[in-house]
Amino acid sequence: VQPDELLANAAQIMAEKDIGSLVVMERGELAGMLTFREVIFCIVSNGGEVGGTLVRKAMDHEPLTCTPDTDLDEVRRMMLEHHARYLPVMSQKMLMGVMSFYDVAKAVVDSQNFENKMLKAYIRDWPEEEPRT
Repeated sequence: VQPDELLANAAQIMAEKDIGSLVVMERGELAGMLTFREVIFCIVSNGGEVGGTLVRKAMDHEPLTCTPDTDLDEVRRMMLEHHARYLPVMSQKMLMGVMSFYDVAKAVVDSQNFENKMLKAYIRDWPEEEPRT
C-alpha cells in the first residue's frame, strides 16, 4: 500500500486476503509496515473508528528488516526480541519479500524433523559391538 491511502482500505485488503501485514511503499522504497497491531492501536486511539485516517499515521515508520543473507537464528532472535511478527527482507533498497513468524517457526520445525530423521537413521545403522570373551 501507499502511505497516503486510507487506513480503512488497507485494513479491508488485509481482511480480504487474510494477511496480517502490508508493506508500505513510497516511490519504490520501503516506507513502513502496517500490521493488524498498528490498525487496532489506531482504531482504539480514535475512539473505535478508523475515519479518514491515512496509513502513514498508523504504520510503523522504522520497521525491523533483514537481508536474504541473515541467518535464520538471527531472524528468530530479532523477531522475539522486538516482538515483530513480520520482517521485510531487503537487498539494499529492494524489497525481496516478507518473513513472518510462521515462516520462521515452520523452518525451525522442518529443520528439527530432518535432524530427528537423520539421528534415527544413524542409530538404526549403529554397528553392533562384538561380544567380549
